[in-house]
Amino acid sequence: MRLTGVSRDSAWTGLSVSTTLPNPSTRPGLRLPGRVTLAAGGSDVPVRHIRLGLVTQVEPEDPEAPRRLVQFQTWTIAGRFVVPAGRRRAVEFAVPLPWESPVTTYGGVPLLSLRTGLRTEVSVDPEVDQGAMVPVLIHPLPSQEHVLAALDTLGFAIRQAGLREGRLPGVEQTLPFQQWYGFWAAPLYAGPMTELEMIMLTDSAGVEVLLWLDRRLSLAGITHQSISRFRVWHAGADERDWVATVDGWLRHAIDRHAAAAAHADWSATIRESAHVSRPPDRPVAPGYGLGGTAGGAGIGGGGGGGDGT
Repeated sequence: MRLTGVSRDSAWTGLSVSTTLPNPSTRPGLRLPGRVTLAAGGSDVPVRHIRLGLVTQVEPEDPEAPRRLVQFQTWTIAGRFVVPAGRRRAVEFAVPLPWESPVTTYGGVPLLSLRTGLRTEVSVDPEVDQGAMVPVLIHPLPSQEHVLAALDTLGFAIRQAGLREGRLPGVEQTLPFQQWYGFWAAPLYAGPMTELEMIMLTDSAGVEVLLWLDRRLSLAGITHQSISRFRVWHAGADERDWVATVDGWLRHAIDRHAAAAAHADWSATIRESAHVSRPPDRPVAPGYGLGGTAGGAGIGGGGGGGDGT
């Protein structure tokens, strides 16, 4: 499937810009190939640079604030050159996606309301930026996909997925947000918890999985927050028994929570997460879009085992 984003001709420069992705489907850590084509009108157009940027919607740290567009990765793919009058100029690119790129497609369909787009910015003398946006369909890495599939096999039902602004303490993180998933608990685990929240942080070696058990656990009999961390490598992912691995993580997290709750000082004030009480996201209708246009002010503002800890 080929996708192309085309900007409107600029009345100031007479330049049009189109960005084409021969295959918009990719995975974190892979290169995304494509082409930017510029067509000049009746006069020469001096170009200062061409930049690409990955854009997505992120939930701000304030749960009451609306989601906002964030450009989380940029690449400069061309410097100064001139597009002659009536001519075209094509610039090929193959840019590497960050390992923490958010997964937007799972099982061949969009993952709830998550979207990521590639924005093209063309800076033209004297001071005009224009560009085009095309969607990028980011599929999970095999290790990420195995974790999600194991939760599905165990009976967990995904209720929400989003990108949360901010950085987690004590965790290596390169992007200014994390991708999180919310699940209704499977019947097998419905006694000790009602909801599960998961974050997966990926690098070139493996995936770190963080599990939050429901803050209102009946096992504890009182509101309590428990976080468990696990690490698993990309190498040997296809040979691992993922259902047994994830089940072990969950049982470890439940046991850890129960032990923590038994020795907790309940006189302290403990608050629920604002995200737990949100209603489930509704899947968006087929189609693309990030709630803004590309360029300028239109976008709003100018083989090892897993071990738990």
